[in-house]
Amino acid sequence: MALVDYTAAEKELYEFDDLKIGVKGLVDAGLTHIPRFFIHPLECRGNSSSAPQNNGADGVEIPVIDLEGFNDNDDRRVKMVNAIRYACATWGFFQIVNHGIPVAVMEEMVESIRRFHEQPQEAKMEWYSRDFSRKVNYYSSGDIKGRAKPVPAEWRDTLSCRAADDQWDFDALPELCRSEMREYMKNMIDLQEKLSELMSEALGLNKDHLSSTGYLKSIKLSGHYYPACPEPDLTLGTIKHSDPSLLTLVLQDKSNGLQVLHNDQWVDVPAVEGAFVANIGDFMQLLSNDKFKSVEHRVLATPFGKPRISAVSFFLPCAKDIHKPCGPIKELLSDNSPPIYRITSYAEFMSHYRVVGQIGGRALPHFKL
Repeated sequence: MALVDYTAAEKELYEFDDLKIGVKGLVDAGLTHIPRFFIHPLECRGNSSSAPQNNGADGVEIPVIDLEGFNDNDDRRVKMVNAIRYACATWGFFQIVNHGIPVAVMEEMVESIRRFHEQPQEAKMEWYSRDFSRKVNYYSSGDIKGRAKPVPAEWRDTLSCRAADDQWDFDALPELCRSEMREYMKNMIDLQEKLSELMSEALGLNKDHLSSTGYLKSIKLSGHYYPACPEPDLTLGTIKHSDPSLLTLVLQDKSNGLQVLHNDQWVDVPAVEGAFVANIGDFMQLLSNDKFKSVEHRVLATPFGKPRISAVSFFLPCAKDIHKPCGPIKELLSDNSPPIYRITSYAEFMSHYRVVGQIGGRALPHFKL
């Protein structure tokens, strides 16, 4: 295949974006070949022989952490904290089960995202926007206007919802998924507190540290819809990236496609019934002074069949503190463990991440001392 002229493709991507139909609109129109602005370089594709591969080696399994007995002050709690510490330090990715959120609430959340994306196109268009100061945005192919290079684009549509410090205005959300999101976020805020305690203890801190300092106080929710792709080997649902958050929780349907880069190999993240996929974000790696590691991951394009659906919760700092200077947590520093990163703020970090992190680059090196 001839090389893609990305200069011309960029213009076509913006023209597509102006249509406000999303990737699903292309599929509904009977598309058989994907537009060139979705075509990724050969070395980045999921089937590339030059890209790291999952070799299926025995023992290459993402940790699964059982939160049953969270409130017990016994050996189970100690084992739970140790498991979190190991997973955050070595994998940056893990799954959690028995977390307290009813399976029915999780399933209804996934179904509500499906309903939004599969409603008539005209009904969705009113939500289509790239003004990310809004409480709700529906858009396609990621933040194409914020990153350094808008193409190649991602084969994905997104419904994004946010609130300052978990003070949700649920009446502002689309009616098709409002009640489900209300119940889901109520449970997610409780789970955020649990994980904040466990991660604080795993770092050797007081269990209330990450919460009381405002580091884990807001959640942004993204409902991703990956339509079936006619040429999945040419594109990606989500490119290789690490998250800018402190922690990310992913509720995925029963579809495959999510992969994590571990020891320079792509490892499939299996869909586990009733589980959340958790991953450490870049800002947590900075705050923990590299004790916890963020990790790159991606989503392969979905071949013909059912779409892939996921609900992604990004755990973020308190809204009023995003401009507050911060760096590695001082309790984690010593003569033997000096600071690795300079003082910054979450707002400054995000400004840099938005340019480079969303095109497959790493934002953290920019903040190293």
